[in-house]
Amino acid sequence: MMPTKTIGKVVILVVLVVVFVLFAAQQKGKQSVSAPTAPMVEETKPVNLPSPAQDTSKSEKVLLAQNSTVKAKEKLVGPAPTQKLPRLVDLGAKTCIPCKMMAPILEELRNEYKGKLQVKFIDVWEDRSAGDQYGIRVIPTQIFFDPSGKELFRHVGFISKEDILAKWQELGFNLTATQ
Repeated sequence: MMPTKTIGKVVILVVLVVVFVLFAAQQKGKQSVSAPTAPMVEETKPVNLPSPAQDTSKSEKVLLAQNSTVKAKEKLVGPAPTQKLPRLVDLGAKTCIPCKMMAPILEELRNEYKGKLQVKFIDVWEDRSAGDQYGIRVIPTQIFFDPSGKELFRHVGFISKEDILAKWQELGFNLTATQ
């Protein structure tokens, strides 16, 4: 009979192996399938948010008033874009593993579609108000905005560059790389 200490170590090792195998299978499935089998999309309703040019104290008052009457997930319009381009906002954290996996994809998009697509990353652990402003419950979350600032689509979790570009195409934006 094995000592209890050894059995405990074996159980922990087996659990870790199972978790790793499940994670690896999930990642492989995301890479080989262009569309997820279970959609991770939230339907939302439009709400006007203050533009970044407005006074901060006034913005906070408006947000507080809206939060008392509107659920966070119902926010649909983000802050006014700085350019009239479609915009991808990725909300996450620099220490989150899936968020770290998104970083090079966002950088590629930012460089390859410069002047055609705005790509922004917001660290919700550094800017906690952004989580509330965008109605974030899980990170990473990617929000696709049209040039006027209206939210078109929301995705939760890791998403590949190919899937991002395919979603823009589906939303009616034919983006071509500038390089």
